[in-house]
Amino acid sequence: MAYHQMMQALGRRYVYYINKTYNRTGTLWEGRYRSSLIDSDHYLLTCMRYIELNPVRAEMVDHPGEYKWSSFHANGQGREDALISDHPLYAELSSDQQQRKAAYRELFRHYINNEALHEIRESLNHELVLGRSYFKDRVEEITKRQTRLGKPGRPRVEEEQGMYWVGY
Repeated sequence: MAYHQMMQALGRRYVYYINKTYNRTGTLWEGRYRSSLIDSDHYLLTCMRYIELNPVRAEMVDHPGEYKWSSFHANGQGREDALISDHPLYAELSSDQQQRKAAYRELFRHYINNEALHEIRESLNHELVLGRSYFKDRVEEITKRQTRLGKPGRPRVEEEQGMYWVGY
């Protein structure tokens, strides 16, 4: 079973359970599950900040540590959580656990710039690879799948056949 199929099946069962338990109808989430492969060496910590800051951007809380379901509690505040394991890049913030948590909290002192927000959202919305050019090239080579947004519209017949007209 593919990952998206597993998430879809899990979602259906969960919605059924919630609707039955709370005597309600309808969906719980908007849209469908989306994912994007990321170049973790360059983007992992930015993506972690993006996710942890979603409730702040949605004005649900003032700080990511105030959101009940945030992993910031474990990553930045040291609360034990059996569901969360440290990624090697997170662990590289410091060999000392307290300093690592402090370094993670320090990442949240600055906003994610608009260009990075746009890049993350575009990659996720179109389910493309988020990463540097050479990473995308390598993924395309291995998977034979598109990793970047293409030009809008259908390609011209000449472009499909590798022919280009030069005229004056």
